[in-house]
Amino acid sequence: MRAHLARVDAVLVQAAIAAALSFAHLHDLASAAGQNGWKAWAYPVSVDLLLVAAWKRLRSGASKAAGWCWFVVALVASLGANVATAGLLDLDDVPAWLRILVSGWPAVAFLGGTLLAHSAPVAETASAPAEQETAGPPVVPEGEPKRPAPHVPPALITHARKLADEHHTRTGSPIDTDTLRARLGVPAPLADAIASHL
Repeated sequence: MRAHLARVDAVLVQAAIAAALSFAHLHDLASAAGQNGWKAWAYPVSVDLLLVAAWKRLRSGASKAAGWCWFVVALVASLGANVATAGLLDLDDVPAWLRILVSGWPAVAFLGGTLLAHSAPVAETASAPAEQETAGPPVVPEGEPKRPAPHVPPALITHARKLADEHHTRTGSPIDTDTLRARLGVPAPLADAIASHL
């Protein structure tokens, strides 16, 4: 347990240092490109928020292409600022093309954040499972083999139970399959199989 905590602590410290340095580089670049005061601080915030939104989409297991696309866009913005402020660019004489990129960034970040937040696939309605229960077991056409339920490792079931208990404690209601699937990052058939064990 201590080894695990030490590993986590080291990762968190490294992440905090990297985020702080990247944040400062983005601020310095925005400031050099003519964005003064609070506007210079808003740039690193928008880059970090876009990274978080993209990472959240990747972890949800849905529309991973969009998640990767916007994650790469935000990562390029962050890395670009780090490289630009590492002495390769004269911050007292920022080229016009970079000023254009910096001034256009808010629109790009807004577009990416909006698409990531509002283009999630429509979740199945709650009435679907109820209809299945009343209709009886699904009818498999002749000649089409019935797919067996995926095998669920016991450790995954234990982890899913912890997530379900935490969800119930926090919300007061049992965890639904879609939320379980998103928290575990597993495909829908596996999430259904796990839910049947809870």
